[in-house]
Amino acid sequence: MSTGKINVSVENIFPLIKKFLYNDHEIFLRELVSNATDATLKLKHLTSIGEAKVEYGNPIIEVKIDKEGKKLHIIDQGLGMTADEVEKYINQVAFSGAEEFLEKYKDSAKDAGIIGHFGLGFYSAFMVAEKVEIITKSYKDEPAAHWTCDGSPEFTLEAADKTTRGSEIILHIAEDSLEFLEEFKIRELLTKYNKFMPVPIKFGTKTETLPKPEDAPEDYKAETIEVDNIINNPNPAWTKLPADLKEEDYKQFYHELYPMQFEEPLFNIHLNVDYPFNLTGILYFPKMSSDLQLQKDKIQLYQNQVYVTDNVEGIVPEFLGMLKGVIDSPDIPLNVSRSGLQADSNVKKISNYITRKVADKMKALFNENREDFEKKWNDIKIVLEYGMLSEPKFYEKAGDFVLYPTVEDKYYTLSELKEAITANQTDKNGKLVVLYASNKEAQHGYIEIAQEKGYQVLLLDSPIVSHLIQKLEGDNENLTFVRVDSDHINKLIAKEENQISKLSEEEQGNLKTVVEEFVPKANYTVQLEPMESTAAPFIITQPEFMRRMKEMSQTGGGGMFGMGNFPEMYNLVVNSNSELATTILNTPDKSAQESLIKQALDLAKISQGLLKGEELTAFVKRSFELIK
Repeated sequence: MSTGKINVSVENIFPLIKKFLYNDHEIFLRELVSNATDATLKLKHLTSIGEAKVEYGNPIIEVKIDKEGKKLHIIDQGLGMTADEVEKYINQVAFSGAEEFLEKYKDSAKDAGIIGHFGLGFYSAFMVAEKVEIITKSYKDEPAAHWTCDGSPEFTLEAADKTTRGSEIILHIAEDSLEFLEEFKIRELLTKYNKFMPVPIKFGTKTETLPKPEDAPEDYKAETIEVDNIINNPNPAWTKLPADLKEEDYKQFYHELYPMQFEEPLFNIHLNVDYPFNLTGILYFPKMSSDLQLQKDKIQLYQNQVYVTDNVEGIVPEFLGMLKGVIDSPDIPLNVSRSGLQADSNVKKISNYITRKVADKMKALFNENREDFEKKWNDIKIVLEYGMLSEPKFYEKAGDFVLYPTVEDKYYTLSELKEAITANQTDKNGKLVVLYASNKEAQHGYIEIAQEKGYQVLLLDSPIVSHLIQKLEGDNENLTFVRVDSDHINKLIAKEENQISKLSEEEQGNLKTVVEEFVPKANYTVQLEPMESTAAPFIITQPEFMRRMKEMSQTGGGGMFGMGNFPEMYNLVVNSNSELATTILNTPDKSAQESLIKQALDLAKISQGLLKGEELTAFVKRSFELIK
């Protein structure tokens, strides 16, 4: 037996490790299981090239709890180590990493995230253990070794009587970490971090019922057998080739990733690239709502099948943060800050690749089965519209598959839409006017008036639509989007022919003065327009520019400071050719004029959903008075 002192200049390195890594202390298990996996896969490689003259077999990693003895065991059947290798890798290499770590992070404990990159993986054990033992036997024909350290720089190293290949790490769990002797806690950590590790991980046993023999008698009692409880799936779907997977396999894997998710995903995108970087993964479009505050952090990042994080900001383009799934890449630097990550050229390439891949997949789905794509449009549009606004490369490709539905559920691409409405919806100045509604029910009256003129009305109801149409107008000359209730129809698409007013200029001036007397100036601008006599006498519209800027400022951007708090401003359009206009003008009694104007204004407000509270109660009472 030999004893020694680990050659470090920091005497109290273990208390420092514990203190600096405390917030992340549960990852000790991930690090130790990862080390066991590495040792196993290295052996696989050495046997495959003939360097290790041993049988690889079917090795597993076992995690065992000894609650009485307050011990946690991690056992592998991998490479193992000789006594010399223990001396080198445990006492020297890992500790140089520990010193580097402490030097780097002594002033910023909060950044001490992923410690394995400092050769510190093994020493994370001391965050939860007061003593750690390693019993290990190399695949080489050399004696087994037993290393013990109690968290001080002193260690002992002696021969061991272990006869099987591999390593066993024994953690004597400290009093302040006894939660790590609870079965549910270890199962939770193994499921979180090691669910898809490439080597089977055994955690206890489970009972399985044997199949009933064909010739079994009627009173046959089913036989059971105890089998290893393998807690992980060593061959998850993303490690396989797309050609080897059916649609059912992708759905099954989705539910494996998200056991509490009962709805089926809409689409999946299999990522598989090995140049100029390595990346595999599967992304899923879940069923979306139109709420922008969706739960993000649903894409899991792995490195060689080891779970790292579900914060993939910077790696996955922002607009895809609403998707679910897995990305696995050994080429993503995990021990740098977020700003460093975003500046990393490899990461930028990965982000661009994912953007392109999603765009290509959408185009393919659209071309292969347009009908199915249209059915799913409302569930995915928020992601794609956000992508058009935030990713120029995605915007370039979006014209091939982004859809613009009408209120009658007909779907157009932008180029198809232009073709369909050019003949009828080009105004006298040569501008192509796209009419849209944001709420089919609330804007029903306005939609109907537009349709009577043969105009198509789109239904654009996502919360970022104002930003999107602003961008489309900027990129398409002589194209303008106007909401169908932003003015009366003859002004929305102005044609050459002008409607003639029945009233003289003097009568129009008098009518305007009377109406303005009884309509609140703070909220309404009165304008007289000669329309068909059958059109509504009073119409409330909201100017497109003001409303759009207000909406944009509420969802971020818009270029106008404080527009979100701006009071609602409307136009009150009075049809000077209506019978009501003539009646108001020819009524000598002021209070009778006021009654007519208020009743007409309230009716116009109802059509816009603007009559509420006390005003609505008063209107109902007044209406009942009129029909007594």
